[in-house]
Amino acid sequence: MPPPQQIHNTGLPAALPGTFAHMLIFTVSHSIFAAMKILMVCLGNICRSPLAEGILQHKAHQAGLAWSVDSAGTNGYHIGEPPHHLSQKVARLHGIDISGQRARRFTAADMHRFDRIYALAGDVLEEIKWIARKDFDPKKVDLLMNELYPGKNLDVPDPWYGPEPGYHEVFKMIDEVCDALISKYGNIH
Repeated sequence: MPPPQQIHNTGLPAALPGTFAHMLIFTVSHSIFAAMKILMVCLGNICRSPLAEGILQHKAHQAGLAWSVDSAGTNGYHIGEPPHHLSQKVARLHGIDISGQRARRFTAADMHRFDRIYALAGDVLEEIKWIARKDFDPKKVDLLMNELYPGKNLDVPDPWYGPEPGYHEVFKMIDEVCDALISKYGNIH
């Protein structure tokens, strides 16, 4: 007996009713191509990159994308610590809970684990290059703000030493860039 005819090389039998088959094709292709892995990197992984991780993961989830978003820091000063209390507060004000995150250090192995790696500032990008060394892949790594302002090489300012309004400004900047990422990669993946 010959194998059943398949729909669009998905492996789904052609005998499935049209609407159901197209739903399955969409679901299968959407889940396969939506599994992008993105890493946000700042210095200590307690202020900017946890916000970036939380914001992008929240937006990806809302968009129905099965993205995996993580964050790391280039220094090891805060390994194991939760995000800064003001980063947590600002995220919470926007309905995002980042309290379960814990700081970790960026490693060269991250170059192989992620599809895209975003540095939140130029000094962080230089540290990523130094840590990754021979594993550094310039096609995967860029400054986060370049997604909104290509080639401008703008930093997301570090709010660590400042008062609460700085955290709100950082949230706003990252929020805008994350919308751009969803628009750009959500349609591709």
